[in-house]
Amino acid sequence: MPASPFVRHLPDTVFNLSRNQLLLLLLAFAAVVIFTGIGLRSPWPADEPRFAEVAREMVASGQWLIPMRGGEFYPDKPPVFMWSIALFYWLTGNLKIAFLLPNALCSLLTLGLVFDLGTRLWNQRTGAIAVMLLMLAPQFVIQAQKAQIDAMVACWIAVACYGLIRHFFTGPAWGWYFVGWAFMGLGIITKGVGFLPALMLIPIVVMKLRDRALFRGTLTWRCALGPLAMLAVVSAWLIPMVLYVNNLGTEEAVAYRNNILFKQTGERYADSWGHIQPWYYYLTSVIPSLWFPLPLLLLALIRPLAETARFRPIIPVLLGWIALVIMFFSLSPGKRGVYLLPALPMLALILAPLLSSRKPAGWFPPILTGLQFLLGIALMAVGILAWNDHPKLVEKVADYSTNPAKLHEAGTFVFVIGLVWLVSLLGLWRSRALWRWFAAMMLTWLLLSTWGYEILEPLRTPRNVLAAAEQHIPSGGQLGMIDFREQFILFSRRDFTHFSFFSSLEQENRNAWLWMKETPDSYLIVAAPNELSCFTQEGAVQLGTAHRENYLLLADEQMNPSCASPDKVKWFTTPKPGSWQD
Repeated sequence: MPASPFVRHLPDTVFNLSRNQLLLLLLAFAAVVIFTGIGLRSPWPADEPRFAEVAREMVASGQWLIPMRGGEFYPDKPPVFMWSIALFYWLTGNLKIAFLLPNALCSLLTLGLVFDLGTRLWNQRTGAIAVMLLMLAPQFVIQAQKAQIDAMVACWIAVACYGLIRHFFTGPAWGWYFVGWAFMGLGIITKGVGFLPALMLIPIVVMKLRDRALFRGTLTWRCALGPLAMLAVVSAWLIPMVLYVNNLGTEEAVAYRNNILFKQTGERYADSWGHIQPWYYYLTSVIPSLWFPLPLLLLALIRPLAETARFRPIIPVLLGWIALVIMFFSLSPGKRGVYLLPALPMLALILAPLLSSRKPAGWFPPILTGLQFLLGIALMAVGILAWNDHPKLVEKVADYSTNPAKLHEAGTFVFVIGLVWLVSLLGLWRSRALWRWFAAMMLTWLLLSTWGYEILEPLRTPRNVLAAAEQHIPSGGQLGMIDFREQFILFSRRDFTHFSFFSSLEQENRNAWLWMKETPDSYLIVAAPNELSCFTQEGAVQLGTAHRENYLLLADEQMNPSCASPDKVKWFTTPKPGSWQD
């Protein structure tokens, strides 16, 4: 089948490279985009400081089996992602590099798997296009450059999907089938949803029932043994963890086991306590924006998609799997956009062969061109408004900084990004609309992970608040925090005390009062305006703003004359956690 005009302009010499050469070229390009900026920024809220601190404590304490945060068990997530950060921290000694490396490497692996599947199922051109389409979706690069768990679990899910596809569509390949199930297990002990590739068996069985000739030699009784590989991997962590908890026998250890095994899995899915969204959230808010322009491209290729699906079973199977993944997360009341990331590589794999050989609907290029033009103009307009201190923008950034110079600096950055989109549009006018968009996106990522990081770094860490506190704390003084944030522990250069993540604010308040009474030269950081029964905020030192909250420093003068005793004396002190910055 002749190449689509969308890809014909690309040099044939690129696609005619050997398979390994083309793969290395694509991964080298992806690495430039994804790895740029590593080492240039610190962990940023909300999740990154938490995982970085857990990893730092693993290396500092030598206890890696159960994650700990501020000296306290951290039960919200299984340990694999934190292990990976800790490993790179142990190897490099540099936390600013270590915390971003795991997801960057996992994202490259995901791209490599997509290329290999595209090549095996169709041809090298298709594999290369699949890689570029995946990088085109904002969500993929965003997560590749973040230290959240989702990029890693998406990688393990991609490996599992790879194993199943190799078996059912290019096999039989029983080795790959069981590898797929093993990586589902690894996905589960990274983040509980690692089993999602197993849902692919549903459309496979449905198609088998419709056409008995399909999947001969691959869909047999041996498939039932796959979960054993998954359980074996899960058990490699689960059994030592349970034995360790039973050996400790403490209330805290048992609570950790019950939380990680039950509350953070089935209970969180069925009765989520955060990020509550309506059932259509992903369809209306996430997919149209974070996957753009792939959903629009899917609509533009709907006719060739329907034609291809008739004779290529892989298409309806992958479409069915993506639909099941979206349905699975839509049924849970708690929703975050990043949850859908695992489905994105398979969507790129569906679109790539269509784009390689067929032309999208005629309306697609002018719409994409128009959107690129409007986006460029809009960004430049925002930049100009920022230079002129528009009240709406001043209000928007007030959670991070009230310094007009910071707003003007951000305005210049946004203006330049808008200019990049317009110049890409005009400078590559003879190119296809999709590749103009691709060029603008890649340049945007490079600017964001260099210049953007430089602008955002002072605004996304609590260094300014801690520096202000240091001006009022003597050299031997002790620092504590009520309703603590992990970023404060991570960045504190002196011993840092908190009063348990699992205590109520009132119990933290009472423990903090007792701690200050018993500890000379002790000070508390609190978010304002928290109602504190044991303290007054009158006369407290204003420390400034960090991540949308204003903070105060409380000293002995802010302690009330008396305070009720806590139900249980509970505080944890982490020795000089911020020493990694030295």
